[in-house]
Amino acid sequence: MSDVGPLLESAVAAVGGSEREGQTTMAQAVASALDAGSHLLVQAGTGTGKSLAYLVPALDHATRTGDRVVVSTATLALQAQIVDRDLPRLIRAVRDDLPRRPSAAVLKGRRNYVCRYKLDGGFPDDEAGMLFDFGADRSASGQPAERSGGPSQLGEEITRIRSWVRTTETGDRDDLLPGVSDRAWSQVSVNAFDCLGSKCPAFEECFAEMAKIRAASADVVVTNHALLAIDAFGDHAVLPEHTAVIIDEAHELRDRVTNALTGSLTGAMIDHAASAVRRTGLVQDGVIGLLETAGAAFEKGLDAAEDGLLSAWPEALAAGVVQVRDAARQLVADLGTGSGESDPDAGRQLARARVLEVFDVATRIADRADNDVAWVTRSTFRERTTTSLVVAPLSVAGTMRSGIFEKSTVVATSATLALGGRFDAVAGALGLAGPDAPRYDAIDVGSPFDYSTQGILYVASHLPRPGRSGASEESLDELEALLRASGGGALCLFSSRAAAQAAAQEMRRRTHLPVLVQGEDGLSSLVKRFATDDEACLFGTLSLWQGVDVPGRTCRLVVIDRIPFPRPDDPLVKARTESAHRAGANGFMSVSATHAALLLAQGAGRLIRSMADRGVVAVLDERLRTARYGGFLAASLPPMWRTEDPALVRGALERLRDAEAQGAAED
Repeated sequence: MSDVGPLLESAVAAVGGSEREGQTTMAQAVASALDAGSHLLVQAGTGTGKSLAYLVPALDHATRTGDRVVVSTATLALQAQIVDRDLPRLIRAVRDDLPRRPSAAVLKGRRNYVCRYKLDGGFPDDEAGMLFDFGADRSASGQPAERSGGPSQLGEEITRIRSWVRTTETGDRDDLLPGVSDRAWSQVSVNAFDCLGSKCPAFEECFAEMAKIRAASADVVVTNHALLAIDAFGDHAVLPEHTAVIIDEAHELRDRVTNALTGSLTGAMIDHAASAVRRTGLVQDGVIGLLETAGAAFEKGLDAAEDGLLSAWPEALAAGVVQVRDAARQLVADLGTGSGESDPDAGRQLARARVLEVFDVATRIADRADNDVAWVTRSTFRERTTTSLVVAPLSVAGTMRSGIFEKSTVVATSATLALGGRFDAVAGALGLAGPDAPRYDAIDVGSPFDYSTQGILYVASHLPRPGRSGASEESLDELEALLRASGGGALCLFSSRAAAQAAAQEMRRRTHLPVLVQGEDGLSSLVKRFATDDEACLFGTLSLWQGVDVPGRTCRLVVIDRIPFPRPDDPLVKARTESAHRAGANGFMSVSATHAALLLAQGAGRLIRSMADRGVVAVLDERLRTARYGGFLAASLPPMWRTEDPALVRGALERLRDAEAQGAAED
């Protein structure tokens, strides 16, 4: 087994860092796991330097054995950090100490790369393209992302893309600066369903294919959880052959896999599929009419159904799904696959993709697999209401076990894996629990931060228990007092966008502090403004709980309005809770409390991001102290010094504010 200690020392020195015990421990553990082929869970607190701790043994293992290692992240930000900053510096630092010079590549979903053939007009006009983005990432509700930009802006963006394509080597959307709207990008990219593959006239110049070629010759391939899921559970491999997977931000893997395996069916999807087939002129109108008739029956049954989890299926809806499935099957057969290997019929491919997606989802819903749950949801966008029938896996544990852990050696790491001080909950969600589960090791390498002296965890236990009608007057008074004491520099995390907006409006009225609110500008722009203004306060929801990294004095207070339990009426939460009860477990603790513990740990982790950081995490929810599950939640948080004394906390914030102001003046 290789000793990665000297390699890690070289890497740390190259980036101007210092030795950290947790980082060294993690690197040796990852190296041992890769060499032994054993699974490993690693909790590595903020500041550990976990990227280097797994990249160094990954490069060492790949160059010694010839076995490729895949690194998967949840966020584009971390993916970009690894590809653009960490790996290039690391390779330069250790290349002379390895058996050969290592190589790395990034691989994303096909939608992230511009399609030359579509840009050149090779695909037919898609009149519903402004409303639907089939095959693209969707939320659990099944709805596509909002589009933006008027005709003039759209034309300007397309022109800029055409100019960029003449010089780009990657065709990767993230390399186009400044970026373009989702609406513009949809005009120049295709998903795997629509892609013509080797029949495409531009296949030899395809950016997505070139990315796959680069990945196939790389020692380390960096990708994302969604593509990892598609590769593991799809019909075709999208990642190159590999023997090991390192999953960073592993606390998000279950939800990302669930999203990748969630499908939805709407009447508009069915109508659009039928229209796409009619435009090809390849299928008789009578056969197309069967799908249109089935779609109308399905939509009638869907409109009559109530929102929420389908415990008992309405007869009309069940019959409509079967009718859609059978009609779509006939259309797929009649469309065929093309007249020959060289047939570049984009219209046929587009139509077939639309019908095939309808068929696949309808078939899955009609089969009613034991591990699937379905629900009806209604959403309104620009005064237009869309009703969707959604199907999702009740659990992805078995799927991940067979699709990921039984095929590769897996190292999963995050700052939040040991919820309540134990790895059991996360291990179970990943498929590592039960009599047939593969064996794994788990370690917590801690954090270099001294949380007990750097941070205070304040529970405002004197406040009334949060209700569903919004923040109480007492909570708003407490928030105002905290903001005044800290002089701003506050990241305020809320359980809903409405709560964030209402509190922000009130604080703007009560104080003169700059209050930034998620949704009023792009998230990256808001975070940059927050990071450069010592008095700014940033209010927001889920994206801020997990995605903000602002070390230094501009973030000296983190406020959490309430314990972030999931909505009890969320269909998937409800189904998973009921399933846990049937299995004899505590459904609330295994689903809602685990979800809350993860988000609380992530939210509290926004405060201490460097050795010099100081501050307060204030939780305005007395249940963290008084409820029976409070101990489990508290055990998931960083070990800060804890208090319930509001006067003490305000005094500490005032001293910190004054000290930071003096330091800023001296700078």
